[in-house]
Amino acid sequence: MAKTFLIVNPRAAGGSTGRHFDDVAGAVRAAVGDHDHAFTERPLHAEELTRAALRNGSDLIIAVGGDGTINEVVNGFFETPFPGEAPRPVRKGAALGILPRGTGGDLRRTLGLDPDLRKCGPRLAGARKPIDVGRVDFVRDDGNPGARYFINVGEAGVGSEVVTLANRGSKALGGKLTFTIASLRALASWKDVAIRWSLDGGVFEEDEVTTFAVANGRYFGGGMQVAPGALIDDGLFGITIWRGYGLSDFVLKSGSMYDGSHVKFSGTRTSVARTVRLEPGAVSRAPIGIEVDGEPIGRLPATFSIVPAAIELVC
Repeated sequence: MAKTFLIVNPRAAGGSTGRHFDDVAGAVRAAVGDHDHAFTERPLHAEELTRAALRNGSDLIIAVGGDGTINEVVNGFFETPFPGEAPRPVRKGAALGILPRGTGGDLRRTLGLDPDLRKCGPRLAGARKPIDVGRVDFVRDDGNPGARYFINVGEAGVGSEVVTLANRGSKALGGKLTFTIASLRALASWKDVAIRWSLDGGVFEEDEVTTFAVANGRYFGGGMQVAPGALIDDGLFGITIWRGYGLSDFVLKSGSMYDGSHVKFSGTRTSVARTVRLEPGAVSRAPIGIEVDGEPIGRLPATFSIVPAAIELVC
């Protein structure tokens, strides 16, 4: 087996990734030489393929797809997590490479990656640097405990509804417009939810919030700069809490969410933490959904933990 392995979502970029895979393979070959590859066929398949490639000796795994594919590949760098269990890397020292081909493109914005193969491909031959990964222990929709890793942003609140709506429909309009429409639809009937939280084991606070974001990267929702100060390699989450944000706020202030100036508004709170505990508030009316890297995964209560320098990134 070649030491470089591509995990490819052929449906990414409206199916052009699969149709033009020869261009993708050529860009990788020009940067790092021979490689093997596999196409994903179902949800969580990228996770399985990544573990198999690492166990078979690959030391560079390149995710070719969007934020969801990258999330699955990142999870594949670890053995399946059990709630409360310490991370178990499949192959220590293996590296992650990224060829972004998805709709949202939120992680690539944090990393400064260009979706153009001619510009992004050569970076696969770059140096490796350690980056952090998030870990969330949560409750699955069936009521059982679950655990998952994420590389970009985890969120409780309206964002879970937004990504559900965005993922149900066509993404032919592109990332920003797809998530803008989904946000408008979700906020049209949204009521803030009561959440109580503790940062780094501190005293619990409680408030009604629109969304509570736990950010390793800076962007979510197709380019909204939810945590302008977040760094992917500092061992900390950037915390952003929005409260009182409704449909009119999104319409009138959406520019501030894309340029990051929303952090100056009275309805935004920010902080940093290594661990975040989120629970439904005392007056919660219904289960509060959570999502990571643009995929709904379950509901509160949940504990988010940073895993410092968890993966080597080729950049």
